[in-house]
Amino acid sequence: MIRGLKKTGARAVLLLAGAALAVLASATPGDARSKPPPEPPVIYAPPPPPPFLPPGLNDRMIADAASFQAYAQRATQLPTMFHDGATVATTVRNGMPYDSAALVRGAAAFGAIAALQEPTFVASLRAAGQDPERRRLMLNRFIADPAYVFTFPGAEAAAHNAKAAIGGTGLRLMAAGAATRQSAYDVQHEAWSKGFVLDPAGRLAAVKSVSAGSGAAAPDTLAALRGGIAGGAPLGLGSEPVVRYETPLVAKAMALAAFAALGEAGDAAYQRLTYLTTEQNTAYCLHTAQLMVHQCLAVAKPHYEDIFCLGQHMLYDTGQCLALNGGGLRVISLPTPKPLKLLPVRGGAHKPVRRHR
Repeated sequence: MIRGLKKTGARAVLLLAGAALAVLASATPGDARSKPPPEPPVIYAPPPPPPFLPPGLNDRMIADAASFQAYAQRATQLPTMFHDGATVATTVRNGMPYDSAALVRGAAAFGAIAALQEPTFVASLRAAGQDPERRRLMLNRFIADPAYVFTFPGAEAAAHNAKAAIGGTGLRLMAAGAATRQSAYDVQHEAWSKGFVLDPAGRLAAVKSVSAGSGAAAPDTLAALRGGIAGGAPLGLGSEPVVRYETPLVAKAMALAAFAALGEAGDAAYQRLTYLTTEQNTAYCLHTAQLMVHQCLAVAKPHYEDIFCLGQHMLYDTGQCLALNGGGLRVISLPTPKPLKLLPVRGGAHKPVRRHR
């Protein structure tokens, strides 16, 4: 029996060994290649290029432009002739003080919107910026060198619009200031004009406090400017002549218009575009004009001197800053005033007054 079991066990071992050899013999390199390949790596498609948005400007800059436009309209509609001290006091206190930085921002934005009303300029920019990579390079160049915008077709006509918006506004302010300044001389024969200003310290403080803020624009003004970007009704820029030279403020307004034409001036781009709404020459000029207003009011005593401060510094000097930096005429013709004589007033200050017989 034991011998039989040994034979049976040996036979089983031989059968298992034979089966293993058969399996090994049947395995070929071809079977290894026939196994399913590993899963391919997942390759994600690149993100789509940013969409080519229609022309537009963010709401904050439209509001700045509307405030500038409203300021110009109110300033040029101030009375130029006065008949009592109360009207003078009200006009000076609530007249046209401004925040110089806000006025520069508004001027640049208003000039940009005016430039966008030139269809050839907008079309040439959009044709050049169809490719996303080229558009990116164009935008970087506008920041680094705003004058690059003048190389595009239609830029000259668009710049004329921007100058009319900024420099033309300055010319109108200068004209209003000259008329108001002349009235300071004309009213001196009236007794009320020689009366002293009540609470001069409070009047100066009120002017400074108004200058610290910027007024909000009316909703209809905002809507009109948005429509102007989209090719709506003209802005009514006036017919004042402008000069054929480009200033840093005009160049920045034009570069801002280029961003807007390419659909790259939305809310997300606001911080980047603030560089194009600041211009140191204009800001310094306006700040100096403000200081002159404050100094003039600090020493003014009679009502006619307040009229002079309003006309000369608050309107004329401000307008001159905008005219020179915004592409207005460098020299404009003004009526030759009658001969003046400097007479002392209380407090030791001297003001130009006309001598009457």
